Order: sequence, then structure tokens, then C-alpha cells
Amino acid sequence: MRILVTGGAGFIGSAVVRRAVAQGHEVINLDALTYAACLDNVAEVAQSPNYRFEHVDIRDRAALERVFRDHKPEAVMHLAAESHVDRSIDGPAEFVETNVTGTCNMLEAARGHWERQGRPEGFRFHHISTDEVFGSLGDEGLFTEDTPYDPRSPYSASKAASDHLVRAWHETYGLPIVMTNCSNNYGPYHFPEKLVPVVIINALEGREIPVYGAGANVRDWLYVEDHAEALLQVVQKGAVGRSYNIGGEGERRNIDLVRHICAVLDDRRPKDTSYAEQITFVADRPGHDHRYAIDARRIRDELGWRPSVTVEEGIARTVDWYLANEAWWRPLMARQGVGTRLGRAEGAA
Repeated sequence: MRILVTGGAGFIGSAVVRRAVAQGHEVINLDALTYAACLDNVAEVAQSPNYRFEHVDIRDRAALERVFRDHKPEAVMHLAAESHVDRSIDGPAEFVETNVTGTCNMLEAARGHWERQGRPEGFRFHHISTDEVFGSLGDEGLFTEDTPYDPRSPYSASKAASDHLVRAWHETYGLPIVMTNCSNNYGPYHFPEKLVPVVIINALEGREIPVYGAGANVRDWLYVEDHAEALLQVVQKGAVGRSYNIGGEGERRNIDLVRHICAVLDDRRPKDTSYAEQITFVADRPGHDHRYAIDARRIRDELGWRPSVTVEEGIARTVDWYLANEAWWRPLMARQGVGTRLGRAEGAA
């Protein structure tokens, strides 16, 4: 299959690119190379004859048209997005431009391509989204594919809007789409502004390990390589017009996950005191959702996928990767906003 992957130099996108090339697919990686992207993420496949890179912003409609005409993809996996909740609080407009307008551009470019090719039945537009569009759960219950949308942050609202656009293009124009909504990802190549890499790097550097509020917020943690495999199964075998929730079967309170990471570091790189002593509770983020949890029965029952890596196994692999790859993450620490507290909503515009 010839797959156009948007955001393929980012965290999840690069995992998809690496796995797709390894499975023998032709991959066109389209990425604007914004602050969170890194071509080192796909260095292991960059010389493959099945890999091509296009330095294109999804906000550039004309450039997208050219890419579709040049490469004639058989499927699109649309991952390109602004994704950091804290940054969306400080600067929501960029999230609307990329996640909403950019997705509209992708849909129109894909629709034009699909129609020029004679509307092939096998074409797919796979839109990758988040469980955050569903809002916040209490202590019980799970998000299903039929859970009403209730986004609480500029980020999740922009992703909810993009989900609605994708469904509308299917219903109005017949574009063959599939959709997925995932839980929190973690693993190798995770940009160092998200919780898991922040904990690892701050611990190693002797800095405070910040935990929002009391650390009682609950997330379902999904190892990124498992997610990439699920996404490739959906784009190849998912039913047209269908959405699939993808979860890691790994609910943890934030504080428990942070303490577990510290315990792994205590084992891997011991020092005089536990890394857990660096944990510091900080003011919570505005509108911080209490709990996300995924019901992934549909993808399990219909496509036979379920996560292969437990949280404990995945965290151990992730810690080991960061310990072995300081040359990857060290230069990223100098990028704008990394290592500073964002999302206070002070001066947001």
C-alpha cells in the first residue's frame, strides 16, 4: 500500500512511518517540521526505497494538491496536529489553524485526488484523533465510540472539530474514511514536553519533577509501538465510516505513574536517594480533565488487535531508551517552551 502519513516526523507519526516501511508499505512522510518534529525519528528508514519525505505544511492547500498529484497515495493517515494541551491554553489560535483548517485542507486535497482516480473502493482517509474529545470521566465508566463529545480544552475542541469535519466529508461527499481515538501515548522518541519524558529527564538532571495538583488525574497509557500497529490495522482492515477507540488497558493515576518511573530509574541508574524525592506538586492546569479511560472492545472484536505491552514493560523500555539516547533528546531541550511551565492561561490570546 502507498500511504501518505502526515506528521510523520512527530512522535506517533514517526512510529507509524517506521513500522509501515518495515512491513513493506511505500510511505510518503509529509511534515511541516514544527518545533515538536524531528527527522532523526525516522532516520532508520530514511534510506529505504519505500520512503519519501515532503516538507509541507497542511495549511498550504496548493502544496498538498501537488503532493497528491505527484505521489498518488492509496491511503492517507492523518496525524499532523498541534497536540500539547498546555500550549493550546496559551495560544489557541494556532491549534485551530492547524487542527481544523489543516484537516479541512487535507480532506479537500484527498477528495480531489480520490475523484481524479475514479473513486477507488480501496482508498482510505484515516483520521487519527484523541480520547480527549469525549471530555472527562468520573471514577467509573469508559469512553466508547458512541460517547458524546464534550471537549474541555482548546486542543481537544480543535480535535473534536476536525473529527466532525472528517465525518461530514464521508456523509456529504462519500469520501471513504476511518477514524481512531486513542488514549495517552508514551515510548521512544516522545518529545520532551510531555509527562513521561519530563519525569525521566528532570529526574536525571536533578531538577524538580512537577506533578499537577495532587496527581490524582487518571489516564489510560498506550505504548506508542502498539498504537502504530493498531493504526496500520485500521487503515487496512477497518470498515469504511467506522471509528475505533484504541487504548492501552493501563489506567494509572499520574502520581502512581511518576513514582513508578522513579522506581525504574532507581534500579537503572541508582543514586544516594530515590528520584521520587524530587517530586513536587504544582498548581493544576486550568480545566484539567479528571479521568480518561478507553473501551477498546470494538477494535479487539472486529480487527483482533489488543495491546501487547503492559505499562510496566513499556515504562521500562522507555526509560532504557532515554538513558541510551541522550544525544537525541538533549538538543531538543533548547527548543522554544521546552522545560518551562506552560498552560497557566496568563496572557493567553
